[in-house]
Amino acid sequence: MIVVVGQTGQVAQEIARICPEARFLSRADADLSTPEAAANVLKTTITEVNATAVINAAAYTAVDRAETEQGLAHRINAEAPGRCAEVCAAHRIPFVHISTDYVFDGSGAAPRAPDAPVAPLGAYGASKRDGERAVAAAGAVHAVLRTSWVFSAHGSNFVKTMLRLSETRDALSIVSDQIGGPTPASAIARACVTIATHLADAPALSGTYHFAGEPDVSWAGFARAIFDLAGRDVGVTEIPTSAYPTPAARPLNSRLDCSATEAAFGLLRPDWRAGLADVVAELSRGDT
Repeated sequence: MIVVVGQTGQVAQEIARICPEARFLSRADADLSTPEAAANVLKTTITEVNATAVINAAAYTAVDRAETEQGLAHRINAEAPGRCAEVCAAHRIPFVHISTDYVFDGSGAAPRAPDAPVAPLGAYGASKRDGERAVAAAGAVHAVLRTSWVFSAHGSNFVKTMLRLSETRDALSIVSDQIGGPTPASAIARACVTIATHLADAPALSGTYHFAGEPDVSWAGFARAIFDLAGRDVGVTEIPTSAYPTPAARPLNSRLDCSATEAAFGLLRPDWRAGLADVVAELSRGDT
């Protein structure tokens, strides 16, 4: 049985759809802001259910707020994953940890390979970088899976924000110089389960991997696709990042080289356009 740390996040909810038999630990069960306590709960749960792998689908994701809550972000994104990975090492089961394109500085235009130097621009990215390092140092069979621009019919994300704004606006200014791969949470969920299963049989595949949707696109281009699919008549004006200041800097180049993930696990980059069509249809049905 797979144990999933997290229950209400976008990826956790999608894992529940494809792997309902998994054991999910909510924040009430295992609060990552108290890393040692969360690790103890995980240890007990692994024993109770005879777990075969752990997927960490919980994180502190408030990018701007992290600038003023750096300690909290670090406990949730760095200390807790490290402790959970140590628990998995002791039980000799794989640990799959989701990370982010925000560990990079976003310079240049080439896709970043998993072994490219990391240089986060803000506190959120730094906390995720430290989490990657803590997981790698824990000694468990593991995979750090970096992804980008996650969207689904659940929680808060760019797709839902654009659809909400389109209900009252007929024109929006959207950043066009940040480029990346929008990634359906459903695809990330399937990737995590696949990787966890493979690692149990092939521990030598431990390492850092990338998984992001294709084709790469700007936020403005993504917004246009959202409005087109939803049948919303909203004009999009392209603006530079400098015209939309935020407390935390965003990487301009979020392109991720995912070739190693395909080679190791047979996972192709998902077409975000198909995923977007599914999400828009789900929201239109009111399933969530």
